[in-house]
Amino acid sequence: MNFAILAAGEGSRLAQEGIELPKPLVKINGEAMIDRLIRIFNDCKADAIFIITNNLTPLTQSHLRKLQEADKKIHLIVKTTESSMHSFYELRKVMGSGKFCLTTVDTIFRENEFKEYIQTWESSNSDGIMAVTDYIDDEKPLYISTDEGLTITGFHDDQPQKYISGGIYSLDEKSFPVIDKCIEEGLSRMRNFQRQLVREGLKLQAYPFSKILDVDHASDIQKAEEFLSS
Repeated sequence: MNFAILAAGEGSRLAQEGIELPKPLVKINGEAMIDRLIRIFNDCKADAIFIITNNLTPLTQSHLRKLQEADKKIHLIVKTTESSMHSFYELRKVMGSGKFCLTTVDTIFRENEFKEYIQTWESSNSDGIMAVTDYIDDEKPLYISTDEGLTITGFHDDQPQKYISGGIYSLDEKSFPVIDKCIEEGLSRMRNFQRQLVREGLKLQAYPFSKILDVDHASDIQKAEEFLSS
């Protein structure tokens, strides 16, 4: 199965708070966030790992080029995009068919939960499985409504629900015409793409994780380290 990482954001909030490294290279318990994802994906027997980063951070590019030399499964796109949805669109062009798992670079989760999630996706007949959490520590969470069987019924900005999106998306090529349509219609942001998946009738399941964190602020680094050490 293929894996993909959205790492094209600017990480402006971290920079404003004194973090000098680009977000993908920020270390959690001594390991760069992007290195951690690549390691976990390889532990899940990744066939290929597709990564997009922007062209404004040469340090990230240099780091990933070196990783490519050691791991031929890594494929890198360097392009500045206007949103995470547009970054996914660029990845979509090169990822090929079949099932894949896509994450944001700053998504922090427990490895054992992620591996169980991937195993569930590999054997699933759904069109997609989205990681969700009831841990809400986000400035603008994307709430997810479900039925009793955890089939996703909607994505909401301002209608609080039990779960929010964890920034981990498992889909297959059925999602490609949907992302293409979003681009054609001038939409942006991954949350609008997810809403479109529901409108197009794709069957999406929610998969609860005990806790998922995003590293958006300097204070989130310590939170993430404490979470993974607990």
